Amino acid sequence: MDGKIEGVSEHAPERSGAGRLTGRVAIVTGGGHGIGKAFALRLAAEGAAVVIAELDGAAGDAVAAQLVASGAAALAVRTDVADKASVDAMAAAAVARFGRIDVLVNNAAVMATVPMSRVPFDQVPIDEWDLMMRVNLKGAWLAACAVVPQMRKQGYGKIINMSSTTALKGSPQRIHYVTSKAGILGFTKTLALELGPQNICVNCIAPGSTLSEEQPDETLIKFRTAAAAATALKRMQKPEDLTGALVFLASADGDFVTGQTLVVDGGYFMH
Repeated sequence: MDGKIEGVSEHAPERSGAGRLTGRVAIVTGGGHGIGKAFALRLAAEGAAVVIAELDGAAGDAVAAQLVASGAAALAVRTDVADKASVDAMAAAAVARFGRIDVLVNNAAVMATVPMSRVPFDQVPIDEWDLMMRVNLKGAWLAACAVVPQMRKQGYGKIINMSSTTALKGSPQRIHYVTSKAGILGFTKTLALELGPQNICVNCIAPGSTLSEEQPDETLIKFRTAAAAATALKRMQKPEDLTGALVFLASADGDFVTGQTLVVDGGYFMH
């Protein structure tokens, strides 16, 4: 689909019974794999044009091609969320192609596709700590900085950040990951206060232990299965379990919800 989306006004679309995101443009960082890919597919199914901002260029292209083949509008842009120039260029490409940005999903993170060490706090490599903070925290900030000017111009926007239930309970032997995801909680609340006057909602989703890896080995499956035993629903969480919460926050149904963290973990952490 070339050019701006036909029929898209400069304000929020009205609620619709079919295609809750028809006419909207959504960016998913880290949209080429795992949870991000599931988000991209669901957003497109709800009628959104989807920008796949993905460091793995081949994976991003593959997801975009899948969406286009299904009849959706999609664009893949190779993006390093830790690099300002890269993120700014991605946002500019989204506007040039589709004319607006309605939703930013800050999903890119060091965890699954880019693995992390699971070691005691004093054994975390310094380079890995710094990478975690650059991608998981700085990346979300840079992406927000890149899209907010367009959202302000529209007088409407949704920013949805990804945290983790580990940030709410703690989790041993991955302190750098938990610290980065705890930072997202404060980032969400503060950004919601700053952007509320411009009618931009900022919220957060905190998943539980999710089988987001594309080729999990036996050890990982056992780990995820053990985590499921501690939940109320007693089954392993899949990326698709998170997409309903995303659509609620991204759609007009969530227009008066901001600064919140929605826990989606099958009843592991209850608050």
